[in-house]
Amino acid sequence: MGWSVADIADQSGRRVVVTGANSGIGRVAAAELARRGAEVTLAVRDEAKGREAAATMPGSVEVRRLDLADLSSVRAFAEGWDGNLDVLIDNAGVMATPQRRTVDGFELQIGTNHLGHFALTNLLLPRLTDRVVVVSSSAHRMGRIDLGDLNWERRRYRSWGAYGQSKLANLLFVWELQRRLDEAGSPLRALAAHPGYAATNLQTRTANPVGNLLSEGLNRFVAQSAEDGAMPTLRAATEDLPGRTYVGPGGFMELRGAPTLVGRAASATDSATARGLWELSERLTGVSFPLGSDQAA
Repeated sequence: MGWSVADIADQSGRRVVVTGANSGIGRVAAAELARRGAEVTLAVRDEAKGREAAATMPGSVEVRRLDLADLSSVRAFAEGWDGNLDVLIDNAGVMATPQRRTVDGFELQIGTNHLGHFALTNLLLPRLTDRVVVVSSSAHRMGRIDLGDLNWERRRYRSWGAYGQSKLANLLFVWELQRRLDEAGSPLRALAAHPGYAATNLQTRTANPVGNLLSEGLNRFVAQSAEDGAMPTLRAATEDLPGRTYVGPGGFMELRGAPTLVGRAASATDSATARGLWELSERLTGVSFPLGSDQAA
């Protein structure tokens, strides 16, 4: 038997934020954490859907608006947070969308999946007491970071290429964040997780109608459930694991199976690219790492 929800320790007294928690693996993770006593905040773009999700969850659950594709919304969420925060789960994301822009002019996938979470995490970091968990994907292996054209302004847009870049950015963000935390003498941890191939609404909302139909079939017959897909996130959020740990399914090609520690592409541990991406992300978002050696938690 592998790791399961039965292995989640009591979470009483802990405060957790889960982005994109009104559906999919985020919703499952939020419900399980609340079930075990955590005070959970569903950080969602659609508050009505968030309230619908919260109504089905046990324990202490609240809903707050957060649109990761709008930096003013990210700042408002962070400024409105009172008290400490134990765990931040950067879960929300979009996948293989048509070429679109965020409110701030970023390519939608890098803007939502990486830059929005980059800003949110750094803004909340002074209040964080334990860890941040960033949800990536096996698709990071097909990603390439183009620091000269992160927002696809000069390259011919490829929806899956943009998705892969954003998921690789997630892992590079964790890599560099942990380095900075260590340098600052902070006990905080940055970890990553991926759900494998889990049946959620992401696969059927891509830019390709034919691909959407194919995904519907794969979701039905190949994918594991959203409940199983949430297990890596839950393990990364609750188990005593070191920073930079990456948790994913342990089955065939990491598509499904019990959560275990998994590897990542060499490009996801490229320190030079990680630093370059961090510096670019600071310039684009206007948000910097907030902890110095005298500010570490």
